[in-house]
Amino acid sequence: MRVSIIVPVYNVENYLAKCLDSLVNQSLQDIEILVVDDGSKDRSGLIIEEYARNFPNKIKAFSKENGGLSDARNFGLDRASGEYIGFVDSDDYVTETMFEEMVQLAEKHEAKMVICNIQKVDQNGKVTQKLTQIPNMSEKIELKDHFSVFSDLSYFACNKLFKKELFDHKRFKKGVHFEDIQLIPQLLLECKVVAQTQNFHYQYLERTDSITKTHTEKGLDILKAVKDVEDAFEKSEYSHKREELKNFQIFEGVYSFLAYVAFVKNEETFNKMADELAVFKRERKINIQDILNYSRFGKNYLLSLPVKKKIFYLLFFAGQKKLIRKML
Repeated sequence: MRVSIIVPVYNVENYLAKCLDSLVNQSLQDIEILVVDDGSKDRSGLIIEEYARNFPNKIKAFSKENGGLSDARNFGLDRASGEYIGFVDSDDYVTETMFEEMVQLAEKHEAKMVICNIQKVDQNGKVTQKLTQIPNMSEKIELKDHFSVFSDLSYFACNKLFKKELFDHKRFKKGVHFEDIQLIPQLLLECKVVAQTQNFHYQYLERTDSITKTHTEKGLDILKAVKDVEDAFEKSEYSHKREELKNFQIFEGVYSFLAYVAFVKNEETFNKMADELAVFKRERKINIQDILNYSRFGKNYLLSLPVKKKIFYLLFFAGQKKLIRKML
């Protein structure tokens, strides 16, 4: 097989058919779709069985006890036979030509990782937001010349195609949140070239029936993920790129972490996480000027944000936790 597409499934009976339809109808024929039912309690398992019957040459159906997203992806990786690996979340869907174009780019540029753009869509298929991943760069990116990509990139697993060998000695970390932030940067460090398309192939569904996620101390997993990436960074051929490492620490360990903390309702938890961030910054010698001056894709990041986010970050950096709690 050229491409193994891994689809972890958990209680998505209302969305799974659209996801699987987009995969069985890919213009690239030489694919296998590994659908891993991670202990669903709804009709997802029955839908998977139906697709496996109707598309026996494409769908490989598996069922396992619930172990979480990382465990389901790893389960698929252990059984994948493709030269390339893709991940699609079971409530999202993709364009018909996604994997054909990404394989072509991988082979054209000898790239171990290929990236496409994402667009958020509502349940009627209307585009609500376009998320351009790497603007103003060519389709072939040599990391030794453009290593800013390491700190600028959004580390979603699902809008990327990976050479399978990247997973020879690496897997998603089980039992944690933010597993993509923990693993995907480590895979990038194994690449010399990445390729990209400006096409918006990946359709990320904004669900109206999602149960609001509780923001808890699990957000501290972001800081732990950054630490794991730092360890891999020091062993990589890019270990001398200190500015890009610091920018990664600021983007993921400060801005992304605070974007999560902003929704923590429990005051004690909020304060604990703020204290952990203070330790994180102190240990890495990240000061307020570094944070305020941080640029992403050549533009000051803080100034590029919506007003409400700007106010939250500025109040936090100024140490005005009481004002923040009132605002929240």
